[in-house]
Amino acid sequence: MFDVYRNDKRDLLVLNTGSGVPVLYSAHKWRKSRKRVLKVSDEIKSAVQAQGYYVRSLRVTKERMARYTGAVKDGQTTESMCSTAMAV
Repeated sequence: MFDVYRNDKRDLLVLNTGSGVPVLYSAHKWRKSRKRVLKVSDEIKSAVQAQGYYVRSLRVTKERMARYTGAVKDGQTTESMCSTAMAV
């Protein structure tokens, strides 16, 4: 099983159950998830086995927003870019 923590910067920290927060990340204020986590992805599992922890940012970046909403740089959508390319 795994312990999952979040902090106010929307970072995710995954540890083996009962492990302490690594010194590198102990300066942040982590909040433990109340739900028990039985399964995680292979990527997370291998990182926890190798390093003892897994950290990932859950912040929404412009690149992630573009991927999910179809927007591209400069606020254009993929549809408007296609119509611009076809007009040229």
